[in-house]
Amino acid sequence: MKEHKTKPALPQYVAGIDIGNSTTEVALAHLEQGLPESWWSACVPTTGVKGTKENIKGLFQALDEVVRRAGLTREDIHLALLNDATPVIGDLAMSTISETIITDSAMIGHNPGTPGGSGLGIGRTKPISDLKDCGRGEQIIALVDESYGFHQAALLINQALEQGVEVNGIIAQKDDGVLIANRLTKKLPVVDEVRGIEAVPLDMPAAVEVAEAGYTISKLCNPYGISSIFGLSSKETRSVANIAITLIGNRSAVVIKTPAGMIEEYRVPIGSLYIESGPTEKEVDISLGAEKIMAAVDGCRQITDIRGEACTSVGGMLGRIKQCLSDSSGQSFDQIKVRDLLAVDTIVSQPVKGAVAGETCTNRAVGLAAMVYTDRMLMKDLLTELQQEVPFPVSIGGVEVEMAVRGALTTPGTQQPLVVLDMGSGSVDAALWEAGKEIRGIHLAGAGEMVTRMIDTELDLKNRDTAELVKRYPAVFVDSLFHYTMENGQMVFPKEPAPLPALGRTALLMENGVLYPLEQQISLEKLVRVRRECKSKVLLTNALRALKKIAPGGNIRLFEHVALIGGCAMDFEVSQLISEYMLHHYGVVCGAGNIRGCLGPRGAVAVGLVKHYLETAGVEGE
Repeated sequence: MKEHKTKPALPQYVAGIDIGNSTTEVALAHLEQGLPESWWSACVPTTGVKGTKENIKGLFQALDEVVRRAGLTREDIHLALLNDATPVIGDLAMSTISETIITDSAMIGHNPGTPGGSGLGIGRTKPISDLKDCGRGEQIIALVDESYGFHQAALLINQALEQGVEVNGIIAQKDDGVLIANRLTKKLPVVDEVRGIEAVPLDMPAAVEVAEAGYTISKLCNPYGISSIFGLSSKETRSVANIAITLIGNRSAVVIKTPAGMIEEYRVPIGSLYIESGPTEKEVDISLGAEKIMAAVDGCRQITDIRGEACTSVGGMLGRIKQCLSDSSGQSFDQIKVRDLLAVDTIVSQPVKGAVAGETCTNRAVGLAAMVYTDRMLMKDLLTELQQEVPFPVSIGGVEVEMAVRGALTTPGTQQPLVVLDMGSGSVDAALWEAGKEIRGIHLAGAGEMVTRMIDTELDLKNRDTAELVKRYPAVFVDSLFHYTMENGQMVFPKEPAPLPALGRTALLMENGVLYPLEQQISLEKLVRVRRECKSKVLLTNALRALKKIAPGGNIRLFEHVALIGGCAMDFEVSQLISEYMLHHYGVVCGAGNIRGCLGPRGAVAVGLVKHYLETAGVEGE
């Protein structure tokens, strides 16, 4: 261990360090005569799982950043204080409630940017090379592979039409649907950009639908419309409903029926949750949905563990979460207990088994965020190893929720009694501090990271980083190179033209007016709706759960002030969402905290650690 230098009666530079699930925050105070004279702050991503030795790397990064801003070095620090929190680790997973299977059938839920023509065409699938062999009056859906140029394809189809062949629709491999449609003697629906056209079954009944510009399809997104086209039975119509719903909102689609014509849907054995609370145990079937699950969870006074049914989807899900955390923390699997769980109804896009062109189908799912409390010894191990690597004393400064309230009280306009909602990446924590009473706190699973995962799945982005950007930034629709439309309908004419890839697409409005176009074709309305719903399902739901658990008698109306802190409180719409709801439904003043009047909602725990040190040292704070 390195030698500690001689320190004054009261340290001159004291650092409060808050290691969170997502970020590590440091507040450094310069004390003059025992009072904070100057403050500096820093925030970096947390390295490793919270409360483990892997955090030290990120902690040093934060310390180096804060002393750089203060014009100091690590050796100038006299004391560092860490939050005393048993590591609270959250994780989440999605579990689908049903799975769609196609047996000897095919569906192309396609929605290219520029399909050609319009209308509904019904016929049997034939390669364009076979049109010359078709008889008069034969109903055909022509398949045009990439070996045919648009001019040649249009010429062959026009020749077939002249010979009396009823070509009623076209499926093209390349993106030249409009070019083909503009050269036909008959108006036909043309779906292009079907890259896996070789997988489309031949000589099978098919329907192609393309809507007029500005509209969406109406027949192939209706189960009874598909039934009418293919003559399905009542049982088959019920089975095809899931596919029909998937096609809602598309401008174009193709449905193909093979001889077997069976579209089967069956329930995956998702299983049940077993919630242990003292000597009792509750069982709840996941397939009942999030509302039933949360009624069972919130109905327990104190949860000791939550496990999933063996050999089922939910059993494997919770098992993977525990195993992952066991690997990260070094604790045995049996030591890790799930103490809280948030269930949220959501949707996921899954590949359709047996489909021919990589189709996906939207299925109902339940998102689960689980929180575990690991062994307090992990925090002690972290402290011991850290002390060996720094030239100043390091100690536990206080319990995390208590420090958060003390830091939040530096927000102008707040006073005791104060309620704090700390919304981070993995959990929503709440604390109530009334004068002369002990601080009451609660930790609940599910926060910013769960919102990101849900946005990713519901918009089918397949990219966690893109989903994080969608969560953080407002969206616009780029109407032209010189103007775009905001979410609220406002039209903006920027100084610089929009990047060409953003033209005619939904984009995110980043800092300094920079546009970030999305690769997927997602309407502005859908993106905004999904983003807000995901934030409401997770953050507003958990905020209300947390407040009810710490409120006297569960009555939120007894609160006067609620300060929102943490990373989610910095979100451009979360604070407004929760503040508006709290004021309208409970009459409670609620808003984003502003730590020390200048930091915004960040750094409450780190600042609270320093404030608590001064209190215990018998020195008045700021």
